[in-house]
Amino acid sequence: MSTSSFAHVAELPPDAIFFTKARFKKDTDPRKINLGIGAYRTEEGKPYVLKVVKQMEAELLQDKSLNKEYLPIGGDAEFIRASQQSILGANSAALQSGRVAGVQTLSGTGALRVLSNFLANNFPNSTIFKSSPTWGNHRKVFLKAGLNQADYRYFDKATKGLDIAGMLEDLNNAPERSIVLLHACAHNPTGVDPTKDQWRQVMNVMKKRGHIAFFDSAYQGYATGDLENDAFPVRLFESNGMEFVIAQSYSKNLGLYGERVGCASVLCSTVKAKVACDTQLRGVIRPMYSNPPKHGCYIAKGILTNPAKMEAWKKELAVMSGRIDSMRTKLRSAIEGLNTPGNWSHITTQIGMFTFTGLTPEQVAFIEQKYHVYMLKSGRVSMAGVTTQNVPYIANAINDAVRNA
Repeated sequence: MSTSSFAHVAELPPDAIFFTKARFKKDTDPRKINLGIGAYRTEEGKPYVLKVVKQMEAELLQDKSLNKEYLPIGGDAEFIRASQQSILGANSAALQSGRVAGVQTLSGTGALRVLSNFLANNFPNSTIFKSSPTWGNHRKVFLKAGLNQADYRYFDKATKGLDIAGMLEDLNNAPERSIVLLHACAHNPTGVDPTKDQWRQVMNVMKKRGHIAFFDSAYQGYATGDLENDAFPVRLFESNGMEFVIAQSYSKNLGLYGERVGCASVLCSTVKAKVACDTQLRGVIRPMYSNPPKHGCYIAKGILTNPAKMEAWKKELAVMSGRIDSMRTKLRSAIEGLNTPGNWSHITTQIGMFTFTGLTPEQVAFIEQKYHVYMLKSGRVSMAGVTTQNVPYIANAINDAVRNA
């Protein structure tokens, strides 16, 4: 048999999140629990399609005006405008004066990649500073786009909270006009967000240094259950005359995971700059995937542009966010009820989908092998996988690992 022409191709290690999912799927133990998932689950541990999404989808099927023709390179203009309005606000001065460039993208990851390539093309040799830690895919996206990378301090391992002093010092010491990745809300993986006062401190340092914010908004409405509240830092930066870019995703907050619905925006100080940025964003997309898909975009657009459906969405978001908060309270109570060594208050002070437990890789491996409970080796737990029924089992596994691993 001849040697393959591709024999020199190296096998890459699996993605951590999807590898966790694959191990869970292969596990035949009936007790198994997946806490690595970055997707909402019901109290029964099942995937959830929002009622307002089902309603919108049903209406789309009855709309005889729709077809399967290509969207423009930048996507659906009405969706882009509605998406930008959802994060910037109905009274956004930048939107009203036509200073926000934007394109529809392949969800949040697609928005990150398009914006990363845009920045790499137009700010050569610039460095993007990301939080330590951050979502694992951020590094890969920025690497593939050709951006230089550095980190700023963020998570305080001692308090399991925000190292605001370290963050401000690092941003102040970063070269002027650096690009800074900021999680708009529900920081992944830590669940630790700055307070409104701390956001003001961050904004002041960035404005002084001329940094460009790169907002990753994957959880708007999911963090606190309130779309407006979760948009605070983005609106704060706009109201203070900052220019920045935003990557939005509707995977988590609308549950449109597999539909890949997102938006990439560039907020500029002039209309002329906005027009140029629009051409540059489309210049990235055309040779990459040409144009985005329609179906999920039309679902999101139909909800974003209809007041009644928006209200229905907000109510479902509040229920989803509330269930996560409830699971935080129950898990913390169960762990503390076992007198597990350590302070577990961070489970309820952190917000959003994830909790950064503080478990070591050795403890995580112990839990997986003995209890068949799966999480990332960093100790990040998806609270969506926690239910009233499995809380005692998960708490017991954590207690055993902390004491014996």
